[in-house]
Amino acid sequence: MSTLSLATGLVLMRLLAVVLETVLIHLQVVRGSYELKDSLASIAMRIGQYVVNNVLIVAIAVWPFTYLYNHRLTTISATSVWAWAALVVLDDFAYYVFHRASHECRFWWAAHVNHHSSTHYNLSTAARQSWTGVLVGTWAPWYVLAWIGFSPTMIFIQSGINLFYQFWLHTEAVDKCPAWFEAIFNTPSHHRVHHAANPRYLDRNYAGMFIIWDKLFGTFQEERAADPCQYGLIHNIESYNPIVIAFHEWVALIRDVAHSQSWSEAWHRLFGPPGWQPDGEGPTAANLRRQAGLG
Repeated sequence: MSTLSLATGLVLMRLLAVVLETVLIHLQVVRGSYELKDSLASIAMRIGQYVVNNVLIVAIAVWPFTYLYNHRLTTISATSVWAWAALVVLDDFAYYVFHRASHECRFWWAAHVNHHSSTHYNLSTAARQSWTGVLVGTWAPWYVLAWIGFSPTMIFIQSGINLFYQFWLHTEAVDKCPAWFEAIFNTPSHHRVHHAANPRYLDRNYAGMFIIWDKLFGTFQEERAADPCQYGLIHNIESYNPIVIAFHEWVALIRDVAHSQSWSEAWHRLFGPPGWQPDGEGPTAANLRRQAGLG
């Protein structure tokens, strides 16, 4: 089977899963919500990301991997089972680092925010991906893996497997998995927390495949029935236009930096947490949790 036919098959499988989930939600067989305009916007975002990334990854992201691999510390065999096992873990840690930075630094949040802009949570939400992530260096945490000695091909394959795993997390149809699975792996319950705008849930559960990273680094939050997830952003954009979804935060960021009263303010606008304000009382995740009495 060619790479192209495999990729096409995976896309069709995801599309069928989205359609099946939508039908089951409509028939009230499973829990969830959807809106046709919202789902179409998410799919349009995925198409745009596919087109943009296929150009930008080749033009921007591949050469650092090639350069670092050519100057690698050692050579790791692609035929070693242990090498792939190690890569599964290291790739997921790289994802955690990227994902956490994409929430806690506004510059990278501007590239990632579109994924959180839907007020619905279903499999089509997984398609709502960034058009600008490659431009702002989202691959940087993975460059270290090439320098260590994993080939770019191995890295791209495992990264694709990780992202494919995350597709099924975007659903309300699955309540809780077995306790042992919830303790180790990222699950729909854990990822619903990540997509929620409730103060308790903000900037939590960054994991890709393994929830253990969040438990190790203090960013884990269990989903609570008493605090149902409210999906979307702190201030929702109320638009289904893919252009608005892709670039609204970049526009706001440029405006805020341009209106900054000092170099220090401009720096914090760029690289401080989303919601940062000069008076320290902006709607950051930490401030919103404090105001809600959550510490």
